[in-house]
Amino acid sequence: MAKQLPAVVLVGRPNVGKSTLFNRIAGNRRAIVSPIAGTTRDLIQQPASWQNTSFLLADTAGMFGQSEDPLQALVVEHGRRAFAAADVFVFVVDGREGLVPADLEIAVALRQTGRPVLVAINKTDDKRSRAGALDFYELGFEPVLEISAEHGQGIGDLLDEVVKRLPERAKVEDAEATVREPGIAIIGRPNVGKSSLVNRILREERVLVSDVAGTTRDSVDATFQWHRRQFRIVDTAGIRRPGKVSRAGQVEGISVLLARRAIATADIVVLLVDATQGAADQDGAIAGEAERAGRSIILAVNKWDLVKAEGEDFAEKFDDKLRFQLKFLEFAPILHISALTGERTPKLLELIDKVLRERTFRVPTPELNRFIKQVTEAHPPPNPGKGAVRIMYAAQVGVSPPTFALFTNIASEFHFSYERFLVNQIRKKFGFSGTPIRLQIRRRERKSGTKSSEQGRPQGRPQRKSFKAGKAGAPAGGKSGRRRRKAAGLRRP
Repeated sequence: MAKQLPAVVLVGRPNVGKSTLFNRIAGNRRAIVSPIAGTTRDLIQQPASWQNTSFLLADTAGMFGQSEDPLQALVVEHGRRAFAAADVFVFVVDGREGLVPADLEIAVALRQTGRPVLVAINKTDDKRSRAGALDFYELGFEPVLEISAEHGQGIGDLLDEVVKRLPERAKVEDAEATVREPGIAIIGRPNVGKSSLVNRILREERVLVSDVAGTTRDSVDATFQWHRRQFRIVDTAGIRRPGKVSRAGQVEGISVLLARRAIATADIVVLLVDATQGAADQDGAIAGEAERAGRSIILAVNKWDLVKAEGEDFAEKFDDKLRFQLKFLEFAPILHISALTGERTPKLLELIDKVLRERTFRVPTPELNRFIKQVTEAHPPPNPGKGAVRIMYAAQVGVSPPTFALFTNIASEFHFSYERFLVNQIRKKFGFSGTPIRLQIRRRERKSGTKSSEQGRPQGRPQRKSFKAGKAGAPAGGKSGRRRRKAAGLRRP
């Protein structure tokens, strides 16, 4: 079991640069950065390290000060939970605006925790902000450091002070903390219950949940253990049609970008479909991105508790329609769940574990070649030109997703219908439930190097001699055969 990392929590008023500092320390764009105050809603966490010391970096939403966000009460509640789990606080303040009453309010709340607090005066690359830097000593915390999260100034000094105040368990003693957990991305349209499902699996209110569509903005991830195995689950923002996203503004555009990035880095995606609405064209577009990226896919139909009264045959009709709408996902299993009541969520975890195992399964090469031989003898590959197409050899060249290379005598590609036939036969024989299968058709290369024309000429056949007059090899006397026969009065037989 991996050791629990100490938590370093970034706190401060809205729009002081906490998300920019988070991205700078984490080394990637995990948190959305926007000039709009209150952009961050959920608690964003990511492991980080400095000077051989690991810790869990957390970015909190703006908990103090006025806000017009209708979900501000939920934001504050989740932020206070982060306060309770923190080992070290980094109090981020705005050097351009100087010390304001809201900063004093935050200082009181931090002092009550009894944990170490460092003050980071952000935006000090602006000369105007340096004049008021001394005012922040009134907060009563030390050290007070001047930084610029946007340009990276003073970040090393800040992290040095953070590491000094971390517990000893943060020291990296082995490579256990570097083991990558299988990634699970929960994707779908807005307001289908993704955040509720994540909270149900984690058994805590980790993500904000409300009836307001678009509540989730950042891609929020967390780790959990199930049957002694550790997984990482990611709650993504709802993905709407590109036209609606472009009209919604910068924040939603970045949210969708982060959701697509979560799909690209996950091992398996759970596409959540609303049972009360059914699948839409946008569900197909979202699933298509996951399939093209080679991710394993599970179709989870949420809010099933609301349609139980529809009748016994409703489930069969719903699944048939869903299969028709998402024809290219015939390999994806369908599961009816309820994130609100927890119905069949343990079954979902079992299915995730099964799909992840089959995603990394490797077929032995001898067994694969015997199977391909049987299939192609019964149903030979189509022949677009002259000569019969034969598969000479087959091998599995990759996993995640399973990838098979087929070496043929003359063909470098198959008709898509025959490729689909081979994929279905492989899936029927070896499984690979929930994961796409890739085929690579390769023409067998001929041996290079040809013999010279002299060596290639047939031997044992003498060259024909010329008997024309004046030519080498003509008979003595200098006359040709035709003139001799004419002189003797003979004709050519």
